[in-house]
Amino acid sequence: MRTLILTLLLSLALLVPDLAGAERTSISLDTMTRQRCLDVLRSGLRSDDFWPSIHAAEGLTLAGHGEEVINYLTDKLAAETDDQRRCGLARELVRAGDKSQVSVMLGILAGEDSHGHIHAAESLYKVVEIGDGAALRKTFATAGNGPLKLMAAAALGRCGNPDAMLYLRESLSSKDPDALRIAAWILGRIGSAADIPLLKAQLPRCETPVQKAYIHHSLAALGDAEGHQALAENLHDRDPAIRTYAATFAGDAWATDVADSLKQLLDDENADTALRAAQSLLVLSGPAPEPADADISIKVFPATLQHPRYTEGSIITLQDGSLLFAVTEFHGSGSDFAHAHIIGRRSTDGGRTWSASRVLHANTGSMNVMSVTLRRLANGAIAMFYLQKNSHSDLTPYLRISTDEAETFGDPVQISSTPGYHVVNNDRVTELSTGRLLMPAASSPDVATDNHFRSHCFLSDDGGKTWRDGIGNVDADKRGAMEPEVVELKDGRIMMLARTQLGYPGKAYSEDGGDTWGPLTSLGVQGPEAPATVRRIPSTGDLLLIWNNTYTPGAGHGGKRTPLTAALSRDEGEAWTVVGNLESDPSRTFSYISLTFVRDRAVMSYWDQDKAGYSCRFRSLPVSWFYR
Repeated sequence: MRTLILTLLLSLALLVPDLAGAERTSISLDTMTRQRCLDVLRSGLRSDDFWPSIHAAEGLTLAGHGEEVINYLTDKLAAETDDQRRCGLARELVRAGDKSQVSVMLGILAGEDSHGHIHAAESLYKVVEIGDGAALRKTFATAGNGPLKLMAAAALGRCGNPDAMLYLRESLSSKDPDALRIAAWILGRIGSAADIPLLKAQLPRCETPVQKAYIHHSLAALGDAEGHQALAENLHDRDPAIRTYAATFAGDAWATDVADSLKQLLDDENADTALRAAQSLLVLSGPAPEPADADISIKVFPATLQHPRYTEGSIITLQDGSLLFAVTEFHGSGSDFAHAHIIGRRSTDGGRTWSASRVLHANTGSMNVMSVTLRRLANGAIAMFYLQKNSHSDLTPYLRISTDEAETFGDPVQISSTPGYHVVNNDRVTELSTGRLLMPAASSPDVATDNHFRSHCFLSDDGGKTWRDGIGNVDADKRGAMEPEVVELKDGRIMMLARTQLGYPGKAYSEDGGDTWGPLTSLGVQGPEAPATVRRIPSTGDLLLIWNNTYTPGAGHGGKRTPLTAALSRDEGEAWTVVGNLESDPSRTFSYISLTFVRDRAVMSYWDQDKAGYSCRFRSLPVSWFYR
């Protein structure tokens, strides 16, 4: 199964700055040379020299042989006791397609033994994985100036943290030559063409050829002609370290014109140089890398006459790195009460292309099943939450668990035993730092006769095995507090957002893990009668709000659900700064957002409604988009 994501791994591993739109073409390798490259890497993988063997693993994965790497390294990680080496092994297993090993690096970074801290931060940076970001943000905030802080900044900066990027750029002027070298190396991979003058300004104070090589190679990766020429010359340098660095960066710089020099280095007396040359040749013969700032926007589930509504989606990353996108498919009508079931599609290339649909949960309700949430639980299993609708007075949330990466799901667990119509929006269930699961719901005894909702939470403290209703609820005037969302704040409180008819999204707070709630007040932004989504950005810790930034008093639902807008809060939701519109077409509407973070990107789904019906759109943007 892991082999399905090799295209994704290649595209993500090779993301590069947009070099003024320059077109990139691949080299052609004859069969003999390609096999020679693979032979060099396979021999290196089995070498007794640990770090070159890890470099060989990287090259094999980038060449499309991740399954081979996983088969060879998995047992080695289980037997290894040195934290630095464990980081290297875990890193290459993740790169090869086993995301479950991210926890190894995060655990080492958060551990008391500092022996592996730098390697953990560096490895997380290299595979663009930061978990919830908490350990790296803490490291960046508390580590003294030095390699650990630089590598934490690299991991966070690569995933969109502007303060981390500023620190890396400031470190170029450090009097510490190692800080200069490391910062230059990092910026060559995650910086932009705007960093070229800053890097060039450091060349006169470089004291060694190795320092100068680091800067020249980074300049080459950012598209600078002088750096490119220096890289080409360095492939023939007498110093094996400089040859190795040049061979490595030849792939990053997409230096197809040095292919002949790289072929010569396959026989280099220094094993690591040969390994890096083989890696870059195979990379340069593959697909050209996608720009790091690519905006991927696709109607994955377009509305049709037979299925005029695809809405309420949720997206999860599987352990092999692929994406599973679940959605409700309605039959023959766009009504909330039409027959519907839950289907899913899978992408192995970051959302650019998708598989055919398959049914994840058939219609077991008298009316429908809908409003799916996919979540990975603390034990590694995948939970699928959904609603089963039997009547206007019977809408009940359920849970099914998968232990095989969503290939199959177990028996349904009924979450609410209280009669009534319990609305739980898509992509809403949250796991707190305590391990408690919160399912925010808005309830009415019978939506046909009592169209007023109060919001509350269903709670589970045993991983979803059993559930109870919270003690308190949140109410508002008119139709009440509807379609709630919850997020845990840094001080441990829970903030609830609710759809209202008051001209704004409402907010309320819980100080006991979602059991009881304070009064509803304004979130501080305008909004129609529509749901809002809020999540914490892993790389910065800021809150990201996505909602319809409009309000028309007297209009149905308080106005059309357009534009779809993003805002940031750096003070835990007290104030919001509008970033920009994700969608703004006045002839369409956009709503019912799902939001997760995958590596350095914010990955979303939302309905995209036009004359054809309600389609469900996939959207993937770099986190840095929200900090422009």
